[in-house]
Amino acid sequence: MDEAKSIEILLEHDIRPTANRIVLIKTLAEAEYPLTMTELEDLVDTIDKSNVFRALTLFREHHLVHVLQDGAEAVRYELCHSHEEGHDDDIHAHFYCEKCGQIFCLNNIPVPKVALPEGYQMNTINYLIKGICPKCGG
Repeated sequence: MDEAKSIEILLEHDIRPTANRIVLIKTLAEAEYPLTMTELEDLVDTIDKSNVFRALTLFREHHLVHVLQDGAEAVRYELCHSHEEGHDDDIHAHFYCEKCGQIFCLNNIPVPKVALPEGYQMNTINYLIKGICPKCGG
């Protein structure tokens, strides 16, 4: 993803583009799987931990990233491709390999609708499938 597209995405989510935020958006967009904060910090070693954390918090508040717990109880972040604050059309399943610890996006597997009891309001849903990936299974 180029800088112009990164700026466009930030502005679409009402986030002021800064050099650090642009770098973080580009890094998240280029990632092949959701990243932990530590993995993100390692990839962008020019940005200190507190700035990474503040940016991720802002991104989450503005629905620019999905936050999910992986099978090892780590928090992971991935770029959300939905552009509506009230509706997220980018919800998809994830697969956690119990052998190698890798997490994979399963973009073509829909997340089933959940019928909650009256009075409950869902804000987000994480659909995580655990097992063994093809690389580890053979």
